[in-house]
Amino acid sequence: MSEEGGRAVPYFCPFCGEEDLRPAGPEHATWECRGCTRVFALRMVGQRVGQTVGQVERS
Repeated sequence: MSEEGGRAVPYFCPFCGEEDLRPAGPEHATWECRGCTRVFALRMVGQRVGQTVGQVERS
């Protein structure tokens, strides 16, 4: 993520894989794909704490 007030910058469209992305307006983290004409938003939800990949849970 970028600095506060900045944008999270995607490298490709999550729908078609195109790399020609442009900011889609004044809203934070909204992007327009020029390949498939979709507009999408990015949002950081958080980080999962706990079990990691490959770790086996013991009971």
